[in-house]
Amino acid sequence: MDNHAILAAVDHTLLTQTATWAEIKQICDDGAAYGCASVCIPASYVKQATDYLEERLPVCTVIGFPNGYSTTAAKVFEAQDAIANGAGEIDMVINIGWAKDGRWDDLLSEVKAVKAACDERVLKVIVETCLLTSEEKVRLCQVVSDSGADYIKTSTGFSTAGATREDVALFKANVAHHVKIKAAGGISSLQDAADFLALGADRLGTSRIVKLVKGQQAQGY
Repeated sequence: MDNHAILAAVDHTLLTQTATWAEIKQICDDGAAYGCASVCIPASYVKQATDYLEERLPVCTVIGFPNGYSTTAAKVFEAQDAIANGAGEIDMVINIGWAKDGRWDDLLSEVKAVKAACDERVLKVIVETCLLTSEEKVRLCQVVSDSGADYIKTSTGFSTAGATREDVALFKANVAHHVKIKAAGGISSLQDAADFLALGADRLGTSRIVKLVKGQQAQGY
């Protein structure tokens, strides 16, 4: 797989707590220059980045991030606020405790509420696979499939592990045909990226791939 095809699937990401505007501006420039799918940035920078990019590249942000345990009303507000500021894509974190409690109907209702708040923008649902059993992952594939969300996403990159090949394959086998897959966290090489895409991922959440293509040292998300 060539680098162009890999870059076209990348949500070029910077979500560290210390992210500055100078750093956000740099990933906006790089994301646009290298043909990425989007930049994924903190909500506080969405309006500034949207104005700066002038539609050269979609802006994605995260809500309920990284722990997922804020209320549904708070997540809905976050989504509405991000969209008002220009976000074209939203990545939400599920309530992982609800998954552990088997509250599948509540999870479905929450994702539906956030999707409605997205007003036809892309919604990706982060399920944090490293904290789930295989059975819970399969049930969440069903929840996301039934919710109207556009993607299921493996990880925040802020927990104990990121995407694995096994989880992407499990998603591919269990989501409905209309649900796309985003692998995120720990994608540390171009070979990793190619492998995830070959297994069925449609997007890659990573801060490293553009740096690798640029010939720079790549660490982090």
